[in-house]
Amino acid sequence: MNYATGHSALKQYRNIGAQSGIESADPHRLVQMLMDGALEKISTAKGFMQRGAIAEKGAHISWAIAIIDGLRAALNKDQGGSIAQNLEDLYDYMSRRLLQANVENKPEMLDEVGILMQEIKGAWDAIPQEVKANALPGG
Repeated sequence: MNYATGHSALKQYRNIGAQSGIESADPHRLVQMLMDGALEKISTAKGFMQRGAIAEKGAHISWAIAIIDGLRAALNKDQGGSIAQNLEDLYDYMSRRLLQANVENKPEMLDEVGILMQEIKGAWDAIPQEVKANALPGG
């Protein structure tokens, strides 16, 4: 097996693993997966930025913005109240900073957004299991 074949097989295996994880995930876990995805895309974009790979940097920043936009769209302002509004404002800020990082080629802006996402994810991960169960349909 050469490198290209091995890399392709590994990519397919990862896609299958991700797909099965999505299919079996509850809504809370799906949000965790989205946050992980945004963090991965931001980190990858930073690497491309540092190597001067403009197209790849832009693609990964765009992907991170799309994930953040998805998180923002999933907010329930009726149930979430001021917390949901604050998150919406923060997600908007993060998207704008990612755009600015892309245009100005500033890795420190990517770091800033990554830190913000890690903080949000840390709070999300800390939600007690009983709260998660009660928040889910049928829970």
